Amino acid sequence: MKLFSENIEDLRTLYIANLKKALDMEQKITNALPTMIEKSTDPQLATAFRNHLEETKGHVTRVESLLRDATGESDTATCKVISALVTEAEDGIKDAGDSSIRDITLIAAAQQVEHHEIAVYGTLRSWAELLGEDDAADILESILDEEKNADELLSTISDNVNTSAEAHTATV
Repeated sequence: MKLFSENIEDLRTLYIANLKKALDMEQKITNALPTMIEKSTDPQLATAFRNHLEETKGHVTRVESLLRDATGESDTATCKVISALVTEAEDGIKDAGDSSIRDITLIAAAQQVEHHEIAVYGTLRSWAELLGEDDAADILESILDEEKNADELLSTISDNVNTSAEAHTATV
């Protein structure tokens, strides 16, 4: 139950509220990725997660900057969706008994996160454009492109990992 509710009366307020959630989202992802790296057994997957961790740290910095430019502060608001997705990923890691199944689980969890991020940054970019925040829109577009690239890379990696898991399943 929410005790205090932010009064959203205009697009700018909605935009800032969602930037705060995006910052929380990126911070939570930054905290979750080291475990995903550690639990990955596929070297290509672990490398992709390592690279995305560095990219995500850059997203934190850029979103903080956007918030400071917009409000003078870089406060966060809880992103409930990412909280739930991280919990699901943690559960999936614990439940996967086989390393190839765990890698598939990690990819699925990461792609769910990427798809949420793509939706968030696409929306924020559109709102920034509507608000005449062209520099912010460019930054958000850049982050959006990076998230799309991460998702595409995960799809490519999953082709190999899924085949490996399928072969293992067939021999069990």
